[in-house]
Amino acid sequence: MAAKVIVLGSPDGKLREAFAKLETLHKKQNFSFAIITGNLFATDQDDEFVDKLLNGTFHVPLSTYFTIGTIPLPQPIVERIEKDEDICENLHFLGKRSTTKTSDGIRIVALGGALDPSIVGGQSQDQHLPFHTASDAKILRGAKTADILLTTSWPAAITTNSAVAIAPENKDGVLASQEIAELCAALKPRYHFSASPAAFFYEREPFLHPPTDSESDSKAITRFISLAPFGNPAKAKALYAFSITPGESITSVPVGCTPSPFTPSTRKRTVPDDERQFRRFEDSHDHRGGGRHKRRRRSPPPGPESCFFCLSNVDVDTHMICCIGTEAYVTTAKGPLPSQDHFVASGLSFPCHQLIIPLSHEPTFQAMGADAPKVFKEMTRFKEAMQAMVASQSKHKLGAVTWEISRRRGIHTHWQFMPAPLDLIRKGLVEAAFKVEAENQKYPPFEETDLGDATNEPSDFFRAWIWSDDGDTSIQSKELVMRLDDSFRFDLQFGRRVMAKLLGLEARLSWRDVVESTAEETEDVDKFKAAFKPWDFSLEE
Repeated sequence: MAAKVIVLGSPDGKLREAFAKLETLHKKQNFSFAIITGNLFATDQDDEFVDKLLNGTFHVPLSTYFTIGTIPLPQPIVERIEKDEDICENLHFLGKRSTTKTSDGIRIVALGGALDPSIVGGQSQDQHLPFHTASDAKILRGAKTADILLTTSWPAAITTNSAVAIAPENKDGVLASQEIAELCAALKPRYHFSASPAAFFYEREPFLHPPTDSESDSKAITRFISLAPFGNPAKAKALYAFSITPGESITSVPVGCTPSPFTPSTRKRTVPDDERQFRRFEDSHDHRGGGRHKRRRRSPPPGPESCFFCLSNVDVDTHMICCIGTEAYVTTAKGPLPSQDHFVASGLSFPCHQLIIPLSHEPTFQAMGADAPKVFKEMTRFKEAMQAMVASQSKHKLGAVTWEISRRRGIHTHWQFMPAPLDLIRKGLVEAAFKVEAENQKYPPFEETDLGDATNEPSDFFRAWIWSDDGDTSIQSKELVMRLDDSFRFDLQFGRRVMAKLLGLEARLSWRDVVESTAEETEDVDKFKAAFKPWDFSLEE
């Protein structure tokens, strides 16, 4: 069974804020445990707060593991550790050099502190001081394997064979050693986590270790991730969630995987495309809609660990995420309908085909129960903020269309957002396009209504919001709803099909035909973030 894990960047003493954030996320995602990288405590840690930890008056929301960072632990914490006791309920010190197996069967190997080369031929004895020796690292290589490797220092040469850039000023501050590289190469962990010394996040492409068993199809692949300090002023990424199954055999190589940075580079192998990769952040699951197929037994819907809209899924394309709120997040669509330059004449230099996705893994708002109103409210807030951004950036040449498919047999509900020319909206052509396409497909007619969070709506439905602001006379908004039932097969590409015909983009109808490179997707995200920044309320929270 997969364990859901959340990793937090160095809190540096911001324990109240850090554990409050973990508690909020844990309530939504039900993580198996948390890991803290870097320094949990600060050099001038509040003694009163340490006392609250030790006497149990401060609540740690879930099992949380940490090791030593770059500063010594507070003396009261050291005294508790030397008694071989947990600091408090749910807060577990891994030790500076340790191998731990969690209740979920996940094997964590930890080596805290920085390498002290002045100690030769021995291992460090003090578990609470921020340094280790070459012998400490060598001893841990005897663990043979690890699901997760946690180190304070980076492995030397980790950027070899990588296209992920690090700013020179950030790279200069990184602690790295050959001993950590050799440890990573020996253990071949699924994940290797460390802490960034400044406000930057680094995630290297996955890398493939040389095979040790020529007769096995299993592949040893490591993902190295260094998290920014929690609460950093630059808002660099300080949280990372994923799912991991102990003992799982990996037989496919992920897209973008490189040879190991710890071995001499060889001729690059071509990584085959895997359709599963193309499903990440796709704008709809068109392989299940349209056409005539033999009826097959319905497979159970994927859970959060394999849903490509859940941030806890290991295969989520994080480079496509634009902003994350409390209840929802925004990403750019895989294979966007508009090209990068489609709206250039109107003031947008990126496709602006976005998805607004709730963090909650539910097919409808109704399935969210009591959480539905606040999730709907934040998704609406994202929608309205993007509408305002599009109007401002285009000097009121563009409005926006947002659509949703709500089906009880769906997987993970979401909204799609796309700009549309203001004149098409104001002339009624956008509304007419939806209605005419529905009529052509012999679908039920649209009706203008306001479903809100739709928690009282008994049927499945498709809805579209059509919005415009001419900057002068008025802001106009209309909600069109088509109710769905089992009497007809609904095309899950309906919304994209309407917009493609309306914008003259029929050649880009299939998202698979217009998938961008990772560099292009990253460029789209960066341009969106820059344009959206004045309206991005998630930066304030």
